[in-house]
Amino acid sequence: MPATPTAAVTTLTGRALLLDMDGTLVDSGPAVERVWRAWALQYGLDGDQVLEVVHGRQGFASMAILLPDRPMEQNHEENARMLAQETADTEGVVAIGGAAAFLASLGGLPHALVTSADDALARARMGAAGLALPPVAVTAEHVTLSKPDPEGFLLGAKLLGIDPADCLVFEDSEAGVAAGLAAGMQVIGVGPATTGYGATVSVDSLHQVTVTEADGTLTLTITT
Repeated sequence: MPATPTAAVTTLTGRALLLDMDGTLVDSGPAVERVWRAWALQYGLDGDQVLEVVHGRQGFASMAILLPDRPMEQNHEENARMLAQETADTEGVVAIGGAAAFLASLGGLPHALVTSADDALARARMGAAGLALPPVAVTAEHVTLSKPDPEGFLLGAKLLGIDPADCLVFEDSEAGVAAGLAAGMQVIGVGPATTGYGATVSVDSLHQVTVTEADGTLTLTITT
């Protein structure tokens, strides 16, 4: 009989966790696609190409890439309108597999949400997915630069009072993984594509991650 494959176990340690939202805790793909395909159509852009750019970034940063000759002030103004549209459109927004149990296991442990969404959108999507918003959250209002810049993750570490080198990031997008690595943090990639983005380790599901704590140290046991 053929041998049964043995699961590989990776152990990472740190003192705090920094969690992306869209694609990591919340599946908001249908809502994101509706809003951005409509925007692409408005400007005569290919919807598929637009969606490849926008994931993980703040809207104004995506617009700057897609419409490079447009004034940034106009990008910020339009981004504000699109955030309002996304906040109102939660149809199909659900939790990523294992996210609810994973968040519940972090009760009392240092962790923060670090998302490109603004506060209203983060609350709307986490609520629609039935997930509790972490007590510490870094949203679009708190930063001036978008992922892949590490500003958001560095601020998350600061708010938790933890050295960035002792923080572990959970991300699904190429921009997000790059931001976590640029912050000097280890990155757990959610989704197989994150292996190609350079994540420290990648999982298909949060079901594969167990977190334990002892004397202020968090140990992540990751089965792949």
